[in-house]
Formats: sequence, C-alpha cells, structure tokens
Amino acid sequence: MDLSNYLRFVLALTFVLGLIGLVAVLVRRYGFGLSPAAMRKGMDRRLKLVETLALDAKRRAVLLRRDDVEHLVILGVNGETVVETGIPAKPETAQTFDETLRSTHERDDLHTGAPAPDGKAAP
Repeated sequence: MDLSNYLRFVLALTFVLGLIGLVAVLVRRYGFGLSPAAMRKGMDRRLKLVETLALDAKRRAVLLRRDDVEHLVILGVNGETVVETGIPAKPETAQTFDETLRSTHERDDLHTGAPAPDGKAAP
C-alpha cells in the first residue's frame, strides 16, 4: 500500500465520523423519536436532593423532594430503606443539587481538618 491509500482511508474515516457526529447533533436538537417530556431535559424538574447526611461509612440518609413533598431514605450497601414519606416541604429548605453537594463537602472538610476552598485551615 502506498501513501495515497492511507490518505484516502484517513479522509474516508474522518468523513464517516463527521456524518455520525452531524446525525447525533440533529437528533439531539430536533429530538427525533423522543417524547416531548424527554426533550425538555431539565425544565421543571420534579425531583430534588434536599440534604444528605453520612450516618456511618456504609450508610447515608437522604432527604428527597418530589413536587412539594419530602421523603427520607436511608441508602446503604445492601439497598435502600424508606424511613418516612409525605413530609410537607418547607420552601426555605429547597436547595439545588450543587448547593447541597457544596455544603456537604464543606461540612466534611470541617470534620477532617482539610483546608477550606479559600485556603484557610479549618478551626
């Protein structure tokens, strides 16, 4: 095989991968075969993670909010256990998932003595 055959192979492969990428972009943008609910993708989410608490090394308590009702669930290695359902949600307790993760990491850093994000050591 000479260099022209290799070049033709690389160009054909690039062309085919480009076509696959174009089709993927079109499917994502116009939602071919997807329901309108799947196309909304994040708009008006009904399920939110309100708070998490590490109970021990293997178990974690999770407070989930669905619509305006909260549910307390214990997650463990062997499965999950619903502790309480139907807790009325308080508007001021609602946080985004990122805020909850950030506050969990800050709380964990205080317990481990790791430096805070601003570079100062925890007391």
